[in-house]
Amino acid sequence: MTDRLPATPEGIARAAELLRAGEVVAFPTDTVYGVGIAASRADRIDALFALKARPADRRIPMLVADLAGVRELGGLPDERADALAARFWPGALTLVVRRGEETQAFRAPDHAVALALIRAAGPILATSANISDEPDTLGADEVLIAFATRQDELPAVLDGGPVPGGVASTVVDLTVDPAQILRQGPIGRDALAPLVALGD
Repeated sequence: MTDRLPATPEGIARAAELLRAGEVVAFPTDTVYGVGIAASRADRIDALFALKARPADRRIPMLVADLAGVRELGGLPDERADALAARFWPGALTLVVRRGEETQAFRAPDHAVALALIRAAGPILATSANISDEPDTLGADEVLIAFATRQDELPAVLDGGPVPGGVASTVVDLTVDPAQILRQGPIGRDALAPLVALGD
């Protein structure tokens, strides 16, 4: 049975406790509801993929509160990341940076409940709270409906009220120079260009 937790300090603390214990939790973001696991419990990534019926070859972005969270996780943001994060985080910009031998996408969501949860639980490996390729969810009720037959796999949804939906974030790859826009979103080239050199 999936618990519906209120977006109170107590509810956020409980959701963070579940995440730190390796459980999957759904929560609101600035676009849609997300579902994730604590980055510190990356050993539980299979549970997240199984809940969503998500193909294993699709990477999962990481939600952080700020660039300090990126660095704590071994990410290697450079001065371009510093400039972009200072201007657009929290917000609809995802930055791809080096993390050891691999790359990782990071974003700071512009939603008070999501940021409070991240600060309480640490960074979160998160994706949209829906069955893969099904419609996005914009409220706790929709999350409960989407996972109605999988409630044993989703211990809790943090109910932060309805979210607006909208366009997925702009994704900028900072592992190359000049940087590359991998996905066009709300933040356009014209807004990015004064801060970072962009490839074609």
